[in-house]
Amino acid sequence: MSEQEHNLHISTDYYAPEPNPAASVDTSTFISQLNVTTNLFEQLKSQFFNEMLDDKSFNGEASKKIEQWLSIRSLDDLKTLEAQAKQHFLYQGITFNVYGDQEGAERTIPYDLIPRVIEKKQWEKIATGCAQRVKALNLFLDDIYHGQHILKEGLIPAEQVIAHEAFQPHMLKHQLKGKVYSQISGIDIIRDGQGDFFVLEDNLRTPSGVSYMLESRKISQKLMPDLCSSNNLQGIEQYPSLLRAILEENAYVDQPLIVVLTPGRFNSAYYEHSFLAREMDVPLVTSRDLYVEDDKVFVKTIRGRQQVDVIYRRVDDEFLDPLSFRPDSTLGVPGLMSAYLQHNVVIANAPGTGVADDKSIYPYVDQMIQFYLGEVPILNNVPTYQCREAEQLDYVLSNLEKLVVKKAQGSGGYGMLIGPQADQQQIDCFRQKLIETPHLYIAQPTLALSVAPTMTAEGVAERHIDLRPFVLSSPYRTEIVPGGLTRVAMQAGSLVVNSSQGGGIKDTWVVETLRS
Repeated sequence: MSEQEHNLHISTDYYAPEPNPAASVDTSTFISQLNVTTNLFEQLKSQFFNEMLDDKSFNGEASKKIEQWLSIRSLDDLKTLEAQAKQHFLYQGITFNVYGDQEGAERTIPYDLIPRVIEKKQWEKIATGCAQRVKALNLFLDDIYHGQHILKEGLIPAEQVIAHEAFQPHMLKHQLKGKVYSQISGIDIIRDGQGDFFVLEDNLRTPSGVSYMLESRKISQKLMPDLCSSNNLQGIEQYPSLLRAILEENAYVDQPLIVVLTPGRFNSAYYEHSFLAREMDVPLVTSRDLYVEDDKVFVKTIRGRQQVDVIYRRVDDEFLDPLSFRPDSTLGVPGLMSAYLQHNVVIANAPGTGVADDKSIYPYVDQMIQFYLGEVPILNNVPTYQCREAEQLDYVLSNLEKLVVKKAQGSGGYGMLIGPQADQQQIDCFRQKLIETPHLYIAQPTLALSVAPTMTAEGVAERHIDLRPFVLSSPYRTEIVPGGLTRVAMQAGSLVVNSSQGGGIKDTWVVETLRS
């Protein structure tokens, strides 16, 4: 996903069928009378998998406490708390622009009071599956820039990798410490109608949103201190210190100088860049603060120049170095790639990681896990059709009204066909695109995203959600804080959770519950 284009505008890139009008309750049903004492969430029961009601992996102790907490408060009380949360995010400067908004006004991220609850053992499976996946993806990246064994074995078409726009010839034969290309990864996970977890997308370039995860916990603890403490939540506040430690472990020297490289304050992810630099206690820099001399990177400070050992970059590959990539880039540092290739500085994440998170490469991750690790994948992929393959293209063309069609290198939830929601003109348009340029597209079946109780202007309603855990990798370990960024479609009937299209966030509670 390109942060230069989308910044913190994180997309689920996934859709489900429209709610069934014949169902007894749909996702627009809400509860406005919050002064009841029991069975508040039971009234939301619908045809979708409800995280609070349908998960049989735990006895619901945490959800019962949340339900009771809501039940003794009026709707006005809860709206007051929501206003306090909005003020907190505004004060912190956590804002973004909504695409298509003619006014271009910055908005605060919608925060939902009702947390998403994940049982600890269930979380352990998610975390283990994400760690397995990132390990395999790092080995894949090391392979394609060295021996290319997986390509020679024919498990992935070579032209699909070598011709990819994110493939960086500069990285060929360049050895990375511990073969770690993606030090910071975001794995997008959904849950289907049966409650099974699926990986929807891998984000290995400049994954965003971790500041949302951390700030949502802070505001939850501020607004609901008793509820948070009574549920014995697994902590996430250690993420910045873990990130710094992981970056240090990827360095070639002891006690490295780390900087966060940002495109600047006009980037809508700037808050996250400054937040992480502040929390890690490292300098936040732009390209104007750095320069290269004798294949070494230096930062200008009031105490003179200092050599930089690790750059946590939030700038896309093509803008990193005008001598190696786009010559018109003002966001990068001339000579940076030369210093990097001489092992005088670490760039996290490494240039060229984007080839591994492309949607056309995604279907092969299961094979990567088996090929490099000799293991069975812990987390499943969503079944995916490669439109570049004739037989699969024929199936897609015959079933467009049932499928989701995406650009292989697309992001942001734009330029897609959602078959069950499309009219005939849209279907015909995509049919022509697929016939003309099939290699640019993939297709997937429409699965129903799980739902969770969510506060709305009218009361409590079901809304669709997904989850992005953040995986930190060094040559010595993999770390995942227990939780992640839960994104929620705030609008009734919406299945898009990205903030640029009106989506919001929930605090993610990993709890250890007592068995019934």
